[in-house]
Amino acid sequence: MNKMNIILTLTTTQNSNMKYSLEIEVNKPLEKVIALLDDPENMKHWQPGLVSYEVLSDEPRKEGAQMKLRYKMGKREIEMIETITAYDLPKGMSATYETNGVINIQKNLFHAIDENRTHWVSDNEFVFNNFMMKLMGTFMPRAFKKQSKIYLQAFKKFAEKSQEL
Repeated sequence: MNKMNIILTLTTTQNSNMKYSLEIEVNKPLEKVIALLDDPENMKHWQPGLVSYEVLSDEPRKEGAQMKLRYKMGKREIEMIETITAYDLPKGMSATYETNGVINIQKNLFHAIDENRTHWVSDNEFVFNNFMMKLMGTFMPRAFKKQSKIYLQAFKKFAEKSQEL
């Protein structure tokens, strides 16, 4: 399973929510994947466009903890707030990412395939709060999926080349 499997499910509810799942296999042990993923300093290596992050909570990386993330995507600058909603690593972690007009609800699950490979499932739901974002979600759902896929593939590449740990 060296390829990324993508399952896309679009909901056509009244509030124009969109849901999809991504899965990827990382050729690193579970404990190394989690250590790399859980260190905010590593985000710059696998989140293209990340300009900065700022921890807003006294106890980061715990349920309820918040972080401000700033991205530059093309000519647009985006600021969002990450709020951890569940923190049970190495099994999984869930968070919301809120920015103008949209909330991304993300649930990430991890399990060891064997001692050298990790399976990561990322379930995403987007809730659109304004007219423009509802239009984007309806007519451009692939843009959201594409960005999520870019991050997963970039993390895989970063983790597999990392000599850390």
